[in-house]
Amino acid sequence: MTAQLREPATAVNDVVDAADVVHRAQRGDLDAFEQLYRIHAGAVLALCRRMVADEPRARELVQDIFVRAWEALPGFRGQSALGTWLHRLAVNVVLASLRTSRRDDRRMVETDDAMGAQGSLADRVHAQLDFDAALATLPDGARTVFVLHDVEGYSHEEIAQMTGIAPGTARAQLWRARRALMRRLER
Repeated sequence: MTAQLREPATAVNDVVDAADVVHRAQRGDLDAFEQLYRIHAGAVLALCRRMVADEPRARELVQDIFVRAWEALPGFRGQSALGTWLHRLAVNVVLASLRTSRRDDRRMVETDDAMGAQGSLADRVHAQLDFDAALATLPDGARTVFVLHDVEGYSHEEIAQMTGIAPGTARAQLWRARRALMRRLER
């Protein structure tokens, strides 16, 4: 019977200890954060493996996630379990990574094709300098929309959400930016 009484007491102590570890980590205690890492890293790695299907990339993402967790931990209010909070953070980091790699993949294909057709390195550098100078002359709104859409690969809807403008306004700004850039580069 004594063992039965100890079990719930141990479980309560484990919960209290876990909360204490989180609070210590929030105050900057690296040993406490290392404990949290050891407890949760396996689940985070499993999630990353499922989402990216590439072991080295999954391990890299786990490190990124825990760096971000360390930075964001002081803002953790305990409204959910730490594991739940880490899971959501992990999903957000992996999705952002996937979006970035898709944009990079598209950009690499487009850039490689364009660079091969352009000629020498000096010609490419000169063209890039001309483009950068022309881009700098655009009004802020048009330049922002151009960079987000044509350089970074965001959709008009995403740009609208990020900048607080309507998608139609983003389309109009992009059209104006492209037209202005073409005029400036033709000179």
